[in-house]
Amino acid sequence: MSVAGTSTAPEGRDARHTSAPCHGDVGIHPDQLPDGLVVADAHGRVICFNAAAARITAVRPADALGRRLDEALPLEDLEGRRWWQLTDPYGGLAIRVRQPERNLLLPGGREVLVSARYVRDQPLGPVRRVVVSLRDTEARRRTERSHAELIATVAHELRSPLTSVKGFTATLLAKWERFTDDQKRLMLETVDADADRVTRLIAELLDISRIDSGRLEVRRQPVDIGAAVSRHIQAYVAAGQRADRFLLRIEQPLPALWADPDKIDQVLSNLIENAVRHGEGTVTIDVTPTASPREGEETGTSVTVSDEGPGIPEESMNRVFTRFWRGSKRGGTGLGLYIVKGIVEAHGGTITVGRAPGGGAEFRFTLPVAAPAYLA
Repeated sequence: MSVAGTSTAPEGRDARHTSAPCHGDVGIHPDQLPDGLVVADAHGRVICFNAAAARITAVRPADALGRRLDEALPLEDLEGRRWWQLTDPYGGLAIRVRQPERNLLLPGGREVLVSARYVRDQPLGPVRRVVVSLRDTEARRRTERSHAELIATVAHELRSPLTSVKGFTATLLAKWERFTDDQKRLMLETVDADADRVTRLIAELLDISRIDSGRLEVRRQPVDIGAAVSRHIQAYVAAGQRADRFLLRIEQPLPALWADPDKIDQVLSNLIENAVRHGEGTVTIDVTPTASPREGEETGTSVTVSDEGPGIPEESMNRVFTRFWRGSKRGGTGLGLYIVKGIVEAHGGTITVGRAPGGGAEFRFTLPVAAPAYLA
């Protein structure tokens, strides 16, 4: 790997040492690396300071090259101790070959992730190069914030039903004889509903874990998608919704669809519930054959769920399928559409959001016909 150009020591600044090219001469310049790269020679002078290192440290390469490593890169640990004095790469134990990645502080208190490699010509010999890798902590911070927000959301969502369950069960146990049968039934029905809510939340967490780790399993079976949509509509009508609020249109003939029926039910439940709860007017569900989202397959099945409500603002469209998106209305975990997207993509499908002809929100997911491996 060449360290020419802005990454090498300029004339008059101890340019005796240069880095060797990569094996096979792959031609990668240090400035093309995504991480910060700082290299010091056997005398502790900086001979390479790439563009990423300059961006992370806010130090110009020209100001770093030729200077001592501890001056060009004055790092401190989280307790305020000078890092290079603690580690002493040139005078420390001769058996050391690296420093594992850890959080350190730049001047001004900005955190960076730093790891180092000590290059020796022979085991136990003097250090000929110190190679330092720098990474910005922003991506890790975003991940940590996301995890913290998930924990806070789950804790908040669990607290309410568990408080209710504990309160009603404690009351019933302490004063069972004082309540009428109707009062007991009401309390037990509330406990049952709250237990279902906790169960759904736990199921969401398990789904997120599997989606994030790429372990979401899809057990494909023949699925009658039209009948599945009809069942969801009938359940809403039985629960008190007007039958004329729903319009189901199925374009025949539909291709045979192999999918995981439980997970497709989960997708339909979420999309129809969103349309009923947050939309207005008629909820329209169109089931049509369409071009498959997977290359090499001619047909697939598309399901479009739309309403006549206010819709989703244009500036929010790109955040709909992210964690915790709830739109303008609070309530719920904001995880449903994130899980829906994960399920659809696990089937090899695609899902989009847009504006319906009636002005409301329109969600459309397309699944390839597919088939189990043993039938392929």
